[in-house]
Amino acid sequence: MIEKIQTDEILDLIKERKLFALRKIIKDWHPSELAELFEDIPIEDRAIVFRILPHDLAYDTFEYLDIKIQKELLKALGQEKVAEVLNEMSADDRTALFEELPASVVKQLLELLTLQERQIASTLLGYPEESVGRLMTPNYLRIKENWTVAKVLDHIRVYGHESESLGILYVIDSRGKLIDELKINDVLLSPLDKTVNEIMDGNFVFLHANDDKENAIEVFKQYDRVSLPVVNSEDILLGIVTIDDVLDIVEEEDTEDIQKFGGMEALEDSYIETPLFEMIKKRAGWLIVLFIGELFTATAMKYFEGEIARAAVLTLFIPLILSSGGNSGSQAATLIIRSLALGEITLKDWWKVMHKEIISGLILGSMLGIVGFARIALWSTIFPNVYGPHWFFVALVVGLSLIGAVLWGTLSGSMMPLILEKLGFDPAASSAPFVATLVDVTGLVIYFTVASFILRGILL
Repeated sequence: MIEKIQTDEILDLIKERKLFALRKIIKDWHPSELAELFEDIPIEDRAIVFRILPHDLAYDTFEYLDIKIQKELLKALGQEKVAEVLNEMSADDRTALFEELPASVVKQLLELLTLQERQIASTLLGYPEESVGRLMTPNYLRIKENWTVAKVLDHIRVYGHESESLGILYVIDSRGKLIDELKINDVLLSPLDKTVNEIMDGNFVFLHANDDKENAIEVFKQYDRVSLPVVNSEDILLGIVTIDDVLDIVEEEDTEDIQKFGGMEALEDSYIETPLFEMIKKRAGWLIVLFIGELFTATAMKYFEGEIARAAVLTLFIPLILSSGGNSGSQAATLIIRSLALGEITLKDWWKVMHKEIISGLILGSMLGIVGFARIALWSTIFPNVYGPHWFFVALVVGLSLIGAVLWGTLSGSMMPLILEKLGFDPAASSAPFVATLVDVTGLVIYFTVASFILRGILL
């Protein structure tokens, strides 16, 4: 992390235009540290700092920058510098940038690329937006099965600097078909006269260019890989996908799910960069839906208006019942949504989930019920008139209602994501506020139904 003192010193150097001294300070920084610096300095000074960086460091730093800052820099830099930056960028990062730009701008930028880089960029942009093909990089090491280890090592010395990953070498045949992959360790520890096909074991994993990005995430997790080859329908090797690109997708999807679970539509940009009215638009829809849902709570209370009038003491515990049911529902929904995302459960496991949540709901509800009963009993002992002469029956109503509300909450929270998944919707849409609203209405019904049954002829 960059210390504030350092940032202040650099800002002073920029302001005073002491660019030689500034270059001396930052030329040995890591690209990720420079990316942090670009977030801190004024927009109008970013192009100045970028221009004084050594060429290789500038290109590496550009790939670490946020897409928004990348776009601002492209506007500020001259056409010649933009061409240099785009041609030096890795193909996958360049594709990610192009995805965020208008088609007319992308068309202009493609013209600045060399013929080879333009062909690569056009090919990657030709794949579906959510496909693995958009994440590919053509910078990897290919070797032939009839090569000797000595020839492979010579190949690495010549072309290794262009590869994003030296850990894995991909073996292809004369048609370019992927037939195996070798760890660099296997090559380094083999005799120089040994051939590649003598080292191969035919055990390798790959992705298809048209696979969904989510599929890539699962394969990376399953096989614990840092890179994976990508092939077409004929198994011709097209490129590789590296773990850093996959982690970006994971972060994106997790952020989207968290925002949805909070009871709103997912933001397309960061919180700070999202315009105020866009933020309101994303939040208002769900708030209105939840508000309408809560109106049913008022309707339920109106239905039990007679019971409330005759036993006003019951109203004291309404928040207790509703919050307990809503909290248990939110807990269950969180657990199930995360388990679905991690692949720990599938729709086929619905009965196991229901069985487990029924038992959990009964035990958790009983625990809260006992605490609620004990609290009323204790207060009635210390303050005899606080809940009236029939405090025991009131405590019994609260205790049993808590069992029912918590049980219903856990069932609703656990089953709602599975139902949405079955219907083809995003399980994360079964947000905590949504589950809580659903449980509020039913919690009231449970509470006053139990009260009507137990207190009939006593308070009602």
